[in-house]
Amino acid sequence: MPGMSIGAVSRRIGVKVPTIRFYEEAGLLRPPPRAANGRRQFGHSDERRLMFVKQARHLGFSLDEVRSLLRLADHPEQPCESASELVARHRAAVEERLLQLEALKQELDALDVNCSAVGRDCRIVEALTAGLDDNGKPKVAGLSDAGN
Repeated sequence: MPGMSIGAVSRRIGVKVPTIRFYEEAGLLRPPPRAANGRRQFGHSDERRLMFVKQARHLGFSLDEVRSLLRLADHPEQPCESASELVARHRAAVEERLLQLEALKQELDALDVNCSAVGRDCRIVEALTAGLDDNGKPKVAGLSDAGN
């Protein structure tokens, strides 16, 4: 099969061209050979590797975690324990984030009041302002963690 251009791979996989270039620069994709005109020529193995990276990123793995998973994929003779440990750590982080999001949801539910007043009399604005300490930081832990 002749090599595919970066645009063709982008369309087939559903990953934008700049993202493919970024993954190549980050070392997640091997530099593909170039045609006589200097354009990258991606093969089937490059396409499969890009699909692997796309799926891993979709699952929320960091670039470093994806690199680790790719090293295992490149060396299937290695034991799978490190991949299993990586997934377990990632799952624990996701579970922690879910707890934080549930706490945040409960805080927002508590603010969700029917407010027909305007300006200074809005109960939502009052509740949010009351939730700040003297330094302007949220008193409730979940609010300060919401942007992380």
